[in-house]
Amino acid sequence: MSLNADAVRRLATLARLDLDPAEQAALQADLNAVLGLIDRLQSVDTQGVAPLTHPQALALRLRDDAVTESDSRAALQAGAPKVEAGLYLVPRVIE
Repeated sequence: MSLNADAVRRLATLARLDLDPAEQAALQADLNAVLGLIDRLQSVDTQGVAPLTHPQALALRLRDDAVTESDSRAALQAGAPKVEAGLYLVPRVIE
């Protein structure tokens, strides 16, 4: 598949791009190169190839799911000027 000048002009219009003829020709060449690569990828026979979730077979080492932090809310709130129901109280700024 390749794009002609009219298709590139239409794409530029839809993308709200103002291209001069040299930029349009360069864009057409770049887009045709990308479409050529896509055609090459689509032509590869992948029958019988298992899909990959990751290119390398890695096994993650997982740690046990255990609580590692203590509840230190009371110690942290001990220095606060005002606390109510475990929440910090601050003066009203906006009325």
